[in-house]
Amino acid sequence: MTTMMMERPMTGMAGMGTSPMSATGMTGAMAPNMVMVPRCTMKMEKISGGMKVTCVCDDATACAMMQNLCQMMAGGMCSMCCTMNGMMVCMCNLTMGMCKCEMTKDGCVMTCTSGDKMCEAMIQGCCDCMTACMKAGCCCCMMMGGTPVCCCMS
Repeated sequence: MTTMMMERPMTGMAGMGTSPMSATGMTGAMAPNMVMVPRCTMKMEKISGGMKVTCVCDDATACAMMQNLCQMMAGGMCSMCCTMNGMMVCMCNLTMGMCKCEMTKDGCVMTCTSGDKMCEAMIQGCCDCMTACMKAGCCCCMMMGGTPVCCCMS
């Protein structure tokens, strides 16, 4: 699958199953396996039992698209991927917890928690790692079932 961020249609997100694409390769219609990924503001925080990711979109169209993607992919494995200069820096698959996504008026909130203390520590470690990557300038993408649902450029 090829992934592209909204507002930057010629920039592929390398490292997340993308194939390189040039501007001359686009002739009118998009490839059938392409996903436009809504841009958002993403905030991650540790909570009791795990972590919480808040995604907020300023654009109403991007918000609706993100919410639709979240609803369609609900129940799939949630993962987070950070890239810098098109290269994957870190990938966290949140298989050790129960992830759920709730819609808000301007985005969504994904929580991943576990009752097991060791799993909680792993989830919070992923939160620390993703937060550090974003502070260092990485682009972070949240995926459900392997499909990107939102991306944040620092």
